[in-house]
Formats: sequence, C-alpha cells, structure tokens
Amino acid sequence: MATKKAKKAGDNVIALNKKARFEYHIEETFEAGLALAGWEVKSMRAGKAQLTDTYILVKDGEAWLLGSHVMPLNTASTHVVADPTRTRKLLLHRKEIARIFSRTQDKGHTCVPLRLYWKKNLIKCELALVTGKKLHDKRATEKARDWDRQKARIMRENR
Repeated sequence: MATKKAKKAGDNVIALNKKARFEYHIEETFEAGLALAGWEVKSMRAGKAQLTDTYILVKDGEAWLLGSHVMPLNTASTHVVADPTRTRKLLLHRKEIARIFSRTQDKGHTCVPLRLYWKKNLIKCELALVTGKKLHDKRATEKARDWDRQKARIMRENR
C-alpha cells in the first residue's frame, strides 16, 4: 500500500513579495490563475521567479501582471526567444476584475501580487487590494515583529 507524502506548508510557494506586507495595509485578497508559456512553467518549477517591483494593471476588462521576472532555463528555452519580463495575463472572474478596477480608482489604493504558488498542478497568484503605510505604521510593524521574536526567545529559554 502506497503512503501519501506529507507536504510542508511552504512547499507550494514559488515566489513571495515580502516587501508588499511591509509597505502596504492589505485590505482584500484574490486568487488568480496565470496564462503562461511552457518554458515559464518549467522555470517556475525550478523556483526561478521574482515578484519584486511587480504590480497589477486592469485595462479593457482584463487584468495583467507587470514587472514580474521569470528567469528562462537554458535547457527549456533553446528553441524559443524568452522574454523574462513579459506582461502576463491574470485569469479572474469579471466581477473580481470589476471590483479590483473600481477600488484601484480610489485615491491611495492599488493592487499588488503577494505570492506565486502551486495549487495542485496549476500556478496561482495571490493578489491584494492595498493602501500604502505611513512611516510610523512601518515603525510599529517592525517594533511588533521584534517584540514577537523576543517573546519567542524568552519562551524557549524558560522551558
């Protein structure tokens, strides 16, 4: 009898946008599919994707992922001219696209990708409607993170 292999929670993450959680207040999240080429899927399987300085553009009723970088593999893209920073289409329902579009028209709101991850055999992108943090908010976040680290250290030492 075959046993199922236990997966860790972080095994399915391809790329994270760590800066987004520090720079913005996250208000609402969405899950979107990605329209990708074959070489991009192979590169993402190897973990060669980045989401730094990436944002979402809604134009003509379609959502697009701009600025993401997928490094082409030498073995996978020998016969294809690979553009690592091409604009990729996000697959969302019409109502979700309309909601994102209407919220990004408000002052101070934008839409950014948080992470790329595997969901079964599909690559998904987690999007978030966000507002920018002020400097004092960033300081408070950093202070809370340091305090949590210190609490964990104290708890470990006192066991």
